[in-house]
Amino acid sequence: MLTNAELRRLLEAIPRLPYIRQPTPLQSSPNLTKQLNGLQAWIKRDDQIGPGLGGNKGRPLAYIMADVLDSGKKKVVTYGGLQSNHARMTAACCAQLGLDAHLFYFERRPPELSGNLLLCELFGGRMHFIPLGAGGNGGMRLETAIFLVKSLSLFWPGPGAYFIPGGGHNVKGCLGYVEAAVEIDDQIKEVGLAPEKVTIVVPCGTGGTLAGLMAGFRLLASPVRLVGIDIGRLWKGFDASIANLSAKVCQHLGHPVTFPAEDVPLVKINYAGPGYAVFTEAVGEGIRSLAHNEGILLDPVYTGKAFAGMLDLSAKGYFPAGSHVVFLHTGGLPGLWAYSGQLTGA
Repeated sequence: MLTNAELRRLLEAIPRLPYIRQPTPLQSSPNLTKQLNGLQAWIKRDDQIGPGLGGNKGRPLAYIMADVLDSGKKKVVTYGGLQSNHARMTAACCAQLGLDAHLFYFERRPPELSGNLLLCELFGGRMHFIPLGAGGNGGMRLETAIFLVKSLSLFWPGPGAYFIPGGGHNVKGCLGYVEAAVEIDDQIKEVGLAPEKVTIVVPCGTGGTLAGLMAGFRLLASPVRLVGIDIGRLWKGFDASIANLSAKVCQHLGHPVTFPAEDVPLVKINYAGPGYAVFTEAVGEGIRSLAHNEGILLDPVYTGKAFAGMLDLSAKGYFPAGSHVVFLHTGGLPGLWAYSGQLTGA
């Protein structure tokens, strides 16, 4: 439908902040290749995007925070799980821009702040712990949870706050991964990979990353295959939520596309374990494996679960022979410190 240059021009017309040092590396991983039964393994290093120790949320926040500045608002409200990378990076962005970050967690305040929570405090984020629950148990649609959380959370900071859905799950945020689709398409061609043989494995918490990539690759008419791994089993009708957001993104860019929910490439196998942010031994094995074999660190909440899922899918023959499997490393390094006991066996 669009060339890479045409889609890039559409995106360049939309304000964004310079959080993305482009392109992030597409790193060949020979030792991981051996683990994947000979499938060629690559890692897309979006863990290297700043600010605040980095991670994939730098891409959506580049567009979202530009919109915050344009709105003239001085307070930002968002929410997430206790080890939310999105909340941590939002707090870092706000610190840079002189804005107040109000971060909501619908769980009890832990006795000790560790990992992402510690960094949120250091960045000056105002953390609100309200143990009421707000969806995230598989019984509520993501859109309903966003509406309820927005209504509740805006009560505390007062009027005039800019609300960001968890994970940056909106059209502005998804633009960051439409742009990433163009970037990846350029890179795979530069290294001589046939796009029809490339599969990108994506961790999915709120689904914005997958939605943006779906929109981007569809607008490029690229045969690149996507595989989303649900790391939390958080939402009812998750496929439909992702499809709806992808369609809104394409509409926003002036090229309407329909995405049936049944076409969303979300793996139905349970790789979330007992639930969101719950550590499993398979996750621990995956984290240790990539650290030992490639010197790359994953986290137990997001990337560790998706990586363990990718290893299992490979062992089951899920990826076609001759595939190039790209693992999208979305960051999350601070989350390691919150799980040090499980990872060391202490």
